[in-house]
Amino acid sequence: MPKNWQKEVEMTRKSAESVEYEVSSGNVYEDLGFPNAAEMLAKARIVSEIGRIIEARKLTQLQAGKLIGIDQPKISALLRGHFQGYSQERLIGFLTKLGMDVEIVVRPKAKKRSSTGSVSVVFA
Repeated sequence: MPKNWQKEVEMTRKSAESVEYEVSSGNVYEDLGFPNAAEMLAKARIVSEIGRIIEARKLTQLQAGKLIGIDQPKISALLRGHFQGYSQERLIGFLTKLGMDVEIVVRPKAKKRSSTGSVSVVFA
């Protein structure tokens, strides 16, 4: 541990107290004002799961690309958050090609929300 470690921590604490922040809505894309925030969050969660599966199976990006049918540079871009060019349907197809079962559940919206429903992605 560095000699000045305690001093650095104390300085960090002092400066952290004066930092202004805004509480998130739970959807960073909505917070940033993106028009399709719910869709973008759903895609991000799917891509995150794709990355988790690739890591858990210890696949290289090249191996993963061969499994799901895209080349390695596209896998790299996808895992770095460049998923805007992919539909949710295609991303879900990637999950099935990685050996996952996908179940889509439709239910009435919660009564406390506005007149429109919402899209969410949940992994078991």
